[in-house]
Amino acid sequence: MKLIICGKGGSGKSTITSLLAHEYARTNHNVLIVDTDESNGGLHRLLGTKVPKDLLHYFGGKQGIKEKMPSKKPDCATNQLFDWPLSIDTIPEEYISKNGSVSLVSIGKITHSGEGCACPMGMLSRQFLKSLTLEKNDVVIIDTEAGIEHFGRGIDAEADCVLMVVDPSFESVGLAHTITSMIKELDMPFYYVLNRVTPEISSKIRSSLENPENIIAEIPEDSKILTNGLMGTPITEAYPPILTLIKGIQQA
Repeated sequence: MKLIICGKGGSGKSTITSLLAHEYARTNHNVLIVDTDESNGGLHRLLGTKVPKDLLHYFGGKQGIKEKMPSKKPDCATNQLFDWPLSIDTIPEEYISKNGSVSLVSIGKITHSGEGCACPMGMLSRQFLKSLTLEKNDVVIIDTEAGIEHFGRGIDAEADCVLMVVDPSFESVGLAHTITSMIKELDMPFYYVLNRVTPEISSKIRSSLENPENIIAEIPEDSKILTNGLMGTPITEAYPPILTLIKGIQQA
């Protein structure tokens, strides 16, 4: 199973990604987190892993990707990069970091002023996900950058389900409407995860969403979660709202 986590910047995508990862690992799943966000540098701390070398460097950086896909309009949906059987176990050691059965792969980061667009990272993300073969107990969770650019790159088309994180803000609800329209074009399952909500706020968000029946879980505002996010420390024990979320995914 491949899950895409998307939403507004600051909505809690990385926190929910890490909570899901640890809970799936607790139930004997082999979990791979794919970090496709070019700017977030703290996900590894929430997962309890080291920082892996960006996969982009395996192909010689942005220029190497461009040379392997030289056409003006490369077919990102067709594998032109991976010439070896790709699975969680065959990812080169320096490009994957592990904490028990939780593993992290980082596609690439923007680190220098004026280095150019992130298009090669988008190409690599899609081909990585498309080429990745999973075993029965494997779960892949894709943490995306803020907003909707990953839809334009076609990354979401390689997943089995989209989880859209909605926090209590006008911008987040507005983005949810935009993303919902895009997902419907893909004709794939999608669900909302309301994050940092109270019962009153939940009611207001529900009345604002186009498909409130697609709300699969609610994560309350929790001081422990916020503190761990601030300090960059993982929460590995069972967390009831995440158990509800996973149960909803299984039943969907």
